[in-house]
Amino acid sequence: MAVYTEISDEELTEFVALYDIGELQSAKGIAEGVENSNFLLHTTQSPFILTLYEKRTSESDLPFFLGLMEHLASRGLSCPVPVHARDGSVLHRLADRPAAMVTFLEGMDVKRPKASHCGQVGMALAQMHEAGANFSMARPNALSVDGWQDLADQAGGRADSVSEGLGALIADELELIASRWPSDLPRGVIHADLFPDNVFFIGGELSGLIDFYFACTDAFAYDIAICLNAWCFEADDSFNVTKGRALLSGYNKVRSLEEEEAQALPLLTRGAALRFLLTRLVDWLDGPQDALVKPKDPREYLKRLRFHQHAVSAADYGYGG
Repeated sequence: MAVYTEISDEELTEFVALYDIGELQSAKGIAEGVENSNFLLHTTQSPFILTLYEKRTSESDLPFFLGLMEHLASRGLSCPVPVHARDGSVLHRLADRPAAMVTFLEGMDVKRPKASHCGQVGMALAQMHEAGANFSMARPNALSVDGWQDLADQAGGRADSVSEGLGALIADELELIASRWPSDLPRGVIHADLFPDNVFFIGGELSGLIDFYFACTDAFAYDIAICLNAWCFEADDSFNVTKGRALLSGYNKVRSLEEEEAQALPLLTRGAALRFLLTRLVDWLDGPQDALVKPKDPREYLKRLRFHQHAVSAADYGYGG
């Protein structure tokens, strides 16, 4: 989440009037994330989250994202739910951007996840995979292996300005990972961005998942690989195998990993690290200079990628079968 588009008090008041949610009392921009403009609104009825979808989010994908949240919530997953306006729709326009309102989810993200948090994340991820099994819509993953070359081309020769030799490393990784990327793993709806700032806890207990705007149809094990990258590395960029074991064990309590999924984990985690290295690199080089949020350092994922280059089996991530 972030704020790239400013909106006036008058525009906000008119927008809120489209909904049966009471009168607007306050609005505050949320300076987190990198994708869309988000605001916390308080009305006389309840708090809500207003999202203005920026250029990177395709308007044609919004019915999938919003429909998925409604679907998952109806099947017991704790997540924000789109708010229907008086005319029944969930999508409108504000400040020349597509815009939607969702319910406010109580809780806070954790800055220093413990193994107990990772275990709950694994369970929640598997619950999401199970809950999305009969969702009627599908969305290709534009940020999977087929889309990484475009990101590398966008960074071009500027990659070495971030880290010496980075351009050559990216080229080598793209070639190797693309040649080995599995195409026949169990698949369905995945979150694809379940970082610690997208998971809320209350008193150490997971209270819900947010930010489904990268959700897509892809391999479940790739979603796990993203989480291993996001949750199980320490501040010194070492992999915490205890956290990895907790996350994978939690996942297996809800949905058991198949053998081919476990075997693919080293490659999938390597690919996930490359994906976030590339998107962070592009944001670092080309992101808006006036956004309230600072782009995330791509070198963090360069260090994680180097760990994955030496992993040989799922056991390196704490998987015990």
